[in-house]
Amino acid sequence: MDEQGVDVGLLIRQAITEFAKSEQSKAEPAYKAELIEERRRREQLESQVNKLVEENRFSRKLAEEAERGSAIRAELQKLGVAKIDLAFRAVKDDVTRAEDGRLVARGDQGELGLRDYLTHFVAENPELMPARMAGGSGAASAQRIPASPGIDMDKIRPGMSPEELDRVRQEISRVASQTLRGM
Repeated sequence: MDEQGVDVGLLIRQAITEFAKSEQSKAEPAYKAELIEERRRREQLESQVNKLVEENRFSRKLAEEAERGSAIRAELQKLGVAKIDLAFRAVKDDVTRAEDGRLVARGDQGELGLRDYLTHFVAENPELMPARMAGGSGAASAQRIPASPGIDMDKIRPGMSPEELDRVRQEISRVASQTLRGM
């Protein structure tokens, strides 16, 4: 205290307190704006993460459907089905994945493995198999293409001689025509 009864220390403390409050009130809007900006960025990132999670889920679903479809088609091909696309369309909705990861189908006999279900399906639908006798009344006799020695895939390369290239093309043509006829 000084001579006039004024507490200088108290006066200085009050001045410092008022100054600190004014500085805090000046800085507060900047903090609030920064918090709002951080919240906006966080919400944007959460939105992007949710979008990526949904895309991932969709991609997994597509991959699962593609894998299931290829497994069905491969099994139909192993069973000798000539009309694979038709058979696939008929059975694709019946085949699902079990909890243990196996492909199973619900049939008249209950839940069956993929191979058993497709074997039963093919037996019930013989029209999907290749014809037993080619032709019929008035049909021209089928031309037999002499079997040539198989082509080694490792020997097909750029810069082959024209004779070798022609042989490869003929073999591919022969195999393709046999496949298309269901032989």
